[in-house]
Amino acid sequence: MEEPTSASAPTTAATSAESANDAAQTASAPRIPYETLEKIAHAYLDEQRANRRWRNVYRIGILLLALIAAGAALDLKWGGKPPSTRHTALIEITGEIDSDSPTASVDTIMPALQDAFNDEGSVGLVLRMNSPGGSPVQSAIVNNEITRLRKLHPNKPVYVVVEDMCASGCYYIAAAADRIYVSQGSVVGSIGVLMSSFGFSGLMNKLGIERRLMTAGENKAMMDPFQPQNPRHRAYTQSLLDEIHQQFIAAVRSGRGKRLKNSPEIFSGLFWTGESAIRLGLADGLGTVDGVARDVLKAEDVIDYTVREGLSDRVLKKFGAAVGEGFAKTMATEWVKPR
Repeated sequence: MEEPTSASAPTTAATSAESANDAAQTASAPRIPYETLEKIAHAYLDEQRANRRWRNVYRIGILLLALIAAGAALDLKWGGKPPSTRHTALIEITGEIDSDSPTASVDTIMPALQDAFNDEGSVGLVLRMNSPGGSPVQSAIVNNEITRLRKLHPNKPVYVVVEDMCASGCYYIAAAADRIYVSQGSVVGSIGVLMSSFGFSGLMNKLGIERRLMTAGENKAMMDPFQPQNPRHRAYTQSLLDEIHQQFIAAVRSGRGKRLKNSPEIFSGLFWTGESAIRLGLADGLGTVDGVARDVLKAEDVIDYTVREGLSDRVLKKFGAAVGEGFAKTMATEWVKPR
């Protein structure tokens, strides 16, 4: 049997010494308070929750984008031109005539007019109108486009059917049609131009408020509501209104021709019922969309060419609102939260 070596005792002693040294270092090391560890753990958990939330937002965004793409594809597939069978083309113009209007702007009316005129199956157009008026610029552009398309397609008449109201800029457009049909109680006319504002200079003087306005150009502050009205500026503004009014009158005279009665009140800004409008030559008779399609155009099949908001447009608007709301909530919960 072999005897144990003499080196084993020193090795054991050395190991014990190292262990004692490590224990002493561990005991002397600073200990992290429990509250600090708890804050670190909570911060880590908050960060993980935020990461999961953003991942969910990203996934929902991808899903919504896929739905938008699918909706756009459906609009392209089924939102094309109507079938070219014999029919009456209908275009609706409702609400205030304005560049931002979804139903009564150049951007919505012009494409509908062009599609209706260019379709070989349409025998004529009916504009169903119900509007108090609006922008004279938008109205003039549509009036000119109807006149242009009528010349290109002389065999396709354009008829207007007024529902509740066809006033001001609405009548500006209607005057370009071949005939205007109304209901007995429709409101028609208001061939005039207006510009309205308020003046606060007297109130500001009573309250002791001073208006501090600096301009480059002597007329830059024209019609400023916080300053007394300048007679020269008033006269100049009135000349602009008169010029636009004459353009309106010229369009009505060109469209209605000899049917207009010789009455100075026609262009005074007054409006009338449908029956009175017929007597004054502002309208041609009583009628409805179905009646005009059946009895005048002899095409009872009515196809609507009105440009409307598609599925993809609605989804985009809702998506934008949802993203904005989600971003605001995230900002409030993540970045504004005290740490």
